[in-house]
Amino acid sequence: MAFNLFKSKGKLGIDIGTSAIKIVELEKEGGRFALKNYGLFEFKGSNNTQQAGGESKQVQNILKLPDGEIIWGIKEVLKKAKIKATNVVASIPSFSTFATVIEMPYLSEQDLAKSLPFEARKYIPVPLNEVVLDWSIIDVPPVQANKSTMVEIFLAAVPRDETLRYQRIMQGAGLHLRALELENSALIRALLGNDLSPTVIVNIGGRSTSVVIVNRGYERLSHNYEVGGFEITKSIARSLNVSLEKAEELKKKMGMKEVDENVINSAMKSLIDMMVFETRKTITNYEEAKNQKISRVLLVGGLTNMPSFANYFQQKLGREVFTGNALARVVYPQTLAPVTQELASIFSVAVGLAMREI
Repeated sequence: MAFNLFKSKGKLGIDIGTSAIKIVELEKEGGRFALKNYGLFEFKGSNNTQQAGGESKQVQNILKLPDGEIIWGIKEVLKKAKIKATNVVASIPSFSTFATVIEMPYLSEQDLAKSLPFEARKYIPVPLNEVVLDWSIIDVPPVQANKSTMVEIFLAAVPRDETLRYQRIMQGAGLHLRALELENSALIRALLGNDLSPTVIVNIGGRSTSVVIVNRGYERLSHNYEVGGFEITKSIARSLNVSLEKAEELKKKMGMKEVDENVINSAMKSLIDMMVFETRKTITNYEEAKNQKISRVLLVGGLTNMPSFANYFQQKLGREVFTGNALARVVYPQTLAPVTQELASIFSVAVGLAMREI
């Protein structure tokens, strides 16, 4: 999944989500990453439409748009943010990929590389010639004499036609695609760094939410379901009979505040409770199957910036919940300090992508 990399000053992380294109430019300075630029392009409108080239059309999912329109959106971000860097690491959404952790006997990496494709056929539900296969050894234990040592392998597969599509899109936008990465892997890098403790990441996107269980720095389990921030906005709009723009404004202003004048609270509760239910179920199933306790829950995504959201989620989940900070290990201009948390939640995947070492 990696391509040749020619050294450049800055590197872009491009996250093409279901409702927005997010781009972050990071540069390595004195061993630390520095935020140089960022940009966001949202496909939205009063009827969930995007106007391009004079034509208005309904947009349910950016990834389902023709390549030309996605290229146009990327170019808009680059132009408006005045981004000059061209080396890119892009993400593949979790619902388009396959990832799992398997155990195999270990003798050497060379032997493992030879035998892994045969073992992968047991886990990957499509022919191997239709995917790009990648793998990484989680931990190499000392090999004991005359004994077969088992080793954990993180196995990932991406549809080959998707990798080709991303190459076409980036080339069309005048960019150099240096690597493709699983969305969840980028999240883990941005939010956890070298922290290996068991953690749950709840990533709330515009159209969907994913619950990712991480241990020792690798994804162990991922559960996706089709409820995101946009469904909550629609619920507010229906309940109050207002436009989507007004509903979005109320959501950002009032959130889950427990006050009498909060007229949107009841319109959101059932959907947020559903997110909590799915999170609790995923955690419980993992803990019971692995006999291992999850130490913390991190929330990311634009919805986490809504007033009192994290507190409400924690109260309903019955566990300690934190808002993830993808910029915790990034140097940024102090002028951005007032909006750092908002940026960190929205651009978490893009930040993790730009951090990737090739």
